[in-house]
Amino acid sequence: MPELSPEDRARALAILAQVRAEILAVAGEDRELSFQMKRYIAKRLEFDERGTPTQRKKLKEQMLKKQGGLCALCREKLPQRGAELDRFKAIDGYTVENTQLVCPACHRKAQRTRDVASQPI
Repeated sequence: MPELSPEDRARALAILAQVRAEILAVAGEDRELSFQMKRYIAKRLEFDERGTPTQRKKLKEQMLKKQGGLCALCREKLPQRGAELDRFKAIDGYTVENTQLVCPACHRKAQRTRDVASQPI
């Protein structure tokens, strides 16, 4: 995934400054309210990308049935708890077509192969 251009980064920072100003306008000196609003907004943006935990749980259940309880990569029985959804293309989100259910070890290998951890934010 390409990095933001300097111009796009500047636009993103301007949006962030606007959001911070809006939070300050609403929360004022109330640090707890400011903290909670920032948390709420961050979570909603995360859900935009990843879906809600409930959505991902339903997808995991669907993929578990589809794959017959086996890891999509090593074909071993998936653990009772801790199986992970692996996205082929992160930008395409969590869908049946864009995910596979894998064991934690295979997920780490797949992430390293795709070099996800080293991609800039």
